[in-house]
Parts: sequence; structure tokens; C-alpha cells
Amino acid sequence: MTSTSDTRTPDQDPEQLREQVRSRYAEAAGAVRRGSTNLELNDALQVVGDGSPSCCGGDVVVDESFGAVLYGDDDQQDLPAEAVAASLGCGNPTAVADLRAGERVLDLGSGGGIDVLLSARRVGPTGFVHGVDMTDEMLDLARANAAKAGATNVEFLRGTIEDVPLPDASVDVVISNCVINLSVDKPRVIAEMHRVLVPGGRIGISDVVAEDHLTPADRAERGSYVGCIAGALSRTEYVDALTAAGFADVAVEFTHEAVPGMHGAIVRATKPIA
Repeated sequence: MTSTSDTRTPDQDPEQLREQVRSRYAEAAGAVRRGSTNLELNDALQVVGDGSPSCCGGDVVVDESFGAVLYGDDDQQDLPAEAVAASLGCGNPTAVADLRAGERVLDLGSGGGIDVLLSARRVGPTGFVHGVDMTDEMLDLARANAAKAGATNVEFLRGTIEDVPLPDASVDVVISNCVINLSVDKPRVIAEMHRVLVPGGRIGISDVVAEDHLTPADRAERGSYVGCIAGALSRTEYVDALTAAGFADVAVEFTHEAVPGMHGAIVRATKPIA
């Protein structure tokens, strides 16, 4: 059985992978600042620095499974154009998480801030939303977007999703949009989600998830880490990792196929009260 702690191929160095991810998302933030549209940005992320495909390999083509197209017009209304343009996710976790007024929310890998801003609307002035990202350029973009949106119940923190800069039991809900698949230490990410949640808290995540029959090598053939594909866990690996960390009511639901055998998915679970 494949370990959930390592979905990399043997020649991939964790720190090198992390730097590749950071670099590509820094480039994406810069492109948005220069006026790139969301479609242009997602198209550009199909290619890595050496000219090889990022989200797809060989004849595999990624359909409209990523970006702003996954948000309805009502969600996009009144958001800064740069927040919409910077959307690189594979779902709409703010809807998945069924956010309610007054809740405290954490967005792992908050990027340009679209999910933080949408969450801030849903939790209202009595709630609060934290965004955590490791890319300074994305943090600067997100803070600018929050200022343009007039959002006062948000903050963006620099950090990694494997080491969240928040105290224990400090949030009611954790969301994330196509970011956990990028982590080089997914069990650590899952443990951090469990740590920061209050008892009874929940996760509502959009992520790329592989069918159980695909090996790590199979996943690597379908695209690179920076393209959100190769690092994906399988459905069984995701369920097992969440259960091992202490989560209950775990569910992983495929929503759409991104490339053959790999799907955009909704991941839900709760932290037991006792």
C-alpha cells in the first residue's frame, strides 16, 4: 500500500518541490498585478519553467476544472477583479463548508484571497477569517484585494500549511482550495487542521484526489506538482489519513474529472467533541 506521507517519485526533493510551488505562485501573483485574466493565468500555469507541461503530460488535457469558472456570478459580484483573476483552485470551498454567521475560519493556502473574501461575507461582522500562505507576492496581492473589498474581518498570515501560525482550538472551520495536494507532508497538514480546530469543528476542502488504482508514478505521469496534479492523494489515502489524525464523519466525494483517473473532489470531516 502506498504511504500517505510520500506521494512523490523517488527523485523529487521536498524542499525543491516546495520552492517550485512558491516560485510558480509568485509568478502568478505578478501576472495578475500586470493585468492577466484568470483564463490567461490558468493557461500559463500549464507550462513550467523548462517549457514542459505542468498540469498535463503527453496527450492529457486539463478541461475547465480550475479557476474562477467554478464560482457563480453571485460569488464573483463585487469582488476585486484581481481576486477573481488570481483564482487557481479546483472548487468552491466556501460553499462546501456551509459557513455560518459568527464562525472563525482558516483558509490554508489562501493565494490572492478569493476564498477568504467570500468566507468573510458568509460569516459576517461577528465572524473572522484567517488566510495562510507561504508566498509573499500572493500575500501582498491578497491584502490589497481585502483593502479594495473593504473587508475588515480578515487577516493574511505568512506561513506554511504544515506549520500553521495559529494557536490550538482557534477556529471553527478549515477550508482549502486545491492546495493540500501541493504539500510535501500531507499528514502534517492534516494534523495541523485537527490541532487548530475547536472540538466539534469541521473541514470543507476542495482538492484534487486520485482514484485508488493510480500509483504515485501514475499520478506523476499526469502532471507536475506545481500543476496541482502529481501530488494528489488517492481517495482511500485521504480517508485513512484523516481518520488516523482523529477526524470523524470523513467523506471524499468526486465532483469532476480533471485528468483521467484524477478528480476535483469535496473533502469533509469533523473533529469529535470528545
